[in-house]
Amino acid sequence: MSKIRLAYIKAYRDRHGKVRQYVRRRGHKLVPLPGQPGSNEFMAAYANALEAAPKATTEIGASRTRGGSVSAMIVGYMASADFAYLAPATQQQYRRIFERLRREHGDRSIAMLERKHVAMMVDAKAKTPVGARDFLRCLRLLCQYAIKIGVREDDPTFGTRVKMPRSDGHRTWGEEDIARFEAAYPVGTKPRLALALLLGTGQRRSDVVKIGRRNIRRVVVEGRERDVVRVSQQKTGKPLDIPILSFLAEAIKAAPVDHLMFLIDETGKPFTPGNFTKWFTAQCRRIGLTGLSPHGLRKAAARRFAEAGCSANQIASYTGHASLREVARYTAAADQLRMAVGAMERLEAHITATSIVSPSG
Repeated sequence: MSKIRLAYIKAYRDRHGKVRQYVRRRGHKLVPLPGQPGSNEFMAAYANALEAAPKATTEIGASRTRGGSVSAMIVGYMASADFAYLAPATQQQYRRIFERLRREHGDRSIAMLERKHVAMMVDAKAKTPVGARDFLRCLRLLCQYAIKIGVREDDPTFGTRVKMPRSDGHRTWGEEDIARFEAAYPVGTKPRLALALLLGTGQRRSDVVKIGRRNIRRVVVEGRERDVVRVSQQKTGKPLDIPILSFLAEAIKAAPVDHLMFLIDETGKPFTPGNFTKWFTAQCRRIGLTGLSPHGLRKAAARRFAEAGCSANQIASYTGHASLREVARYTAAADQLRMAVGAMERLEAHITATSIVSPSG
């Protein structure tokens, strides 16, 4: 089980050498926690210990947090089991939004928040629909937390929506884009390795930057040995064994062997997802490819599988998508004409095979 960080947790080793976990808060009794950190029973007991006394306190800025305020709800929610269960990347995103929310509205009473206030706050971010949507999501979490601990009885964000502009999201790489990139960056270069990892695994940038030789495994499938890339998706926690395509195997063979990860930045350290995107898009712009991103290669990988006639389930087994609807959205860029011609040829063959020849005369 991965290590988690929770507020107010103190660990003690008893005289028998066993580590015991407690919630220790100023002005409250020690509360023992059963099970292992992160387990269901542990997290349930942790949440109960925090909510037993819903007075807002925090180790950072406790002296300036008023009970019942937006700041107090932020403090309480971020110390809750619900927040602890979120993926690390999601926690980081929410912290940034909560910090802006605290600066702008922290002293206001959450109990006095009305639907008209929510509408005004969301409308103020109308120029950035994605930011408005994420802001509303976090505000809704705080209101639901306030209901949970008895500070509110209703959710003033209920019914409020952010209308997103129609978009297909990140542009899918076409075969001409891929060929142009490969022509500019031969096997053995870092940009070519990055493209091969993104296109060959179909994974998100947050997972690709963590892949190294330690992720390469040899497994037996139906009596035949195969090399796979073993990853655990950061967003979903889903473990995957991804068979290595020939072009990816070629790129990996040419990769440096003196680093833990395949993709290393200019300082010799592994890329962060954000820095990797900046670097990779710069390599694209350098050769005249604009409007393309690492995530577009994840969509291109799904498109290629679709064009090869793979089912949605087969594609999802490679990319790790939990929703087949999401797979369908990613494969929308499949070669429609090519597949339509295939359907036409099948239909014509069927008509020819089943047609009845009229007798002459």
